[in-house]
Amino acid sequence: MKVYEINGEFGIDRLKASDRPIPVPRSNEVLIKMHAVSLNARDLGVIDGFYNPNLNTPLIPVSDGVGEVVSLGENSNKFKIGDRVSGIFTQSWITGEPTQQNWISTLGSPLNGLLAEFVVLPEEGLVHVPDRLTDIEAATLPCAGVTAWHALIEEGKIKAGDTVVIQGTGGVALFALQFAKLYGATVIVTSSSDEKLNRAKEIGADFGINYKQTPEWDKAVLALTEEHGADHIVDLGGSATLNRSISALRVGGHISMIGGLSGFSVEGFDIIPAIVRKARLQAINVGSRDMFESMNFAIEHSELHPIVDSVYPFEHAVDALQYLTKGSYFGKVVISFNQ
Repeated sequence: MKVYEINGEFGIDRLKASDRPIPVPRSNEVLIKMHAVSLNARDLGVIDGFYNPNLNTPLIPVSDGVGEVVSLGENSNKFKIGDRVSGIFTQSWITGEPTQQNWISTLGSPLNGLLAEFVVLPEEGLVHVPDRLTDIEAATLPCAGVTAWHALIEEGKIKAGDTVVIQGTGGVALFALQFAKLYGATVIVTSSSDEKLNRAKEIGADFGINYKQTPEWDKAVLALTEEHGADHIVDLGGSATLNRSISALRVGGHISMIGGLSGFSVEGFDIIPAIVRKARLQAINVGSRDMFESMNFAIEHSELHPIVDSVYPFEHAVDALQYLTKGSYFGKVVISFNQ
């Protein structure tokens, strides 16, 4: 089978296509023929050596995807041949709160990922995907979808009438927009692109703020909420946005800290505004299998379709990763094995 692997040298240009034997499932494992994978910013960090410069290689990158069960190991009875499945990002995080030990079971590093024609995974680390979604759509769910669900539904407990601020228009952001609207919230999206803001409004956003034209976007949020502030803010910017997120928050509001697009170290953190607003800052790191299955149930019983920016064939996987580095995408970038 064909795979892409990191082999001793970091960087997208050094990601190589290689041949490996098709793996054989052991007890309680299944063999999956991959149909599609989707890309995350984390994948770039793994491939570039940002997350772990001492990564054990060779390693197959990319954590998110969907495929078809084609073989069962001994004692495997959770799935049947032909089922469409996705691996959960943290293979050992099934339910409840995570532990430090869970973080060594994430796909795409330190475990081998899914940028391969066939993969073997434990049946406990898999979920059925919604029947109503295509392979391309379903491939976007494991990280971006679950992260947004964890932030807004599991931790944020959003409800109809809440105001949610979402930063950007990448995969997590657009899932957050869709889930917030599914639950009846008012959504404010921030972006540096008027075109992307208009597209966000087409899929449900109520207001858009161009933060390049309005650098003090927190004041714009307060104006839109009659100085009340947002109930929930999905903070994907990190160092350049966290203080403004606190400023835009209502008293007792909730901030999901998810990304670090502008950096991961916050200098000059404004503690007093956080105290005054009784701000709840919740770090989010994808989610458990239970969360994934709850999200899938909601998607199956709604009209929601994930937003896909572009689809690349497996043979052009490196091109897809290069495109991701440009940051111009709206939604998810997907690689299809069937094109």
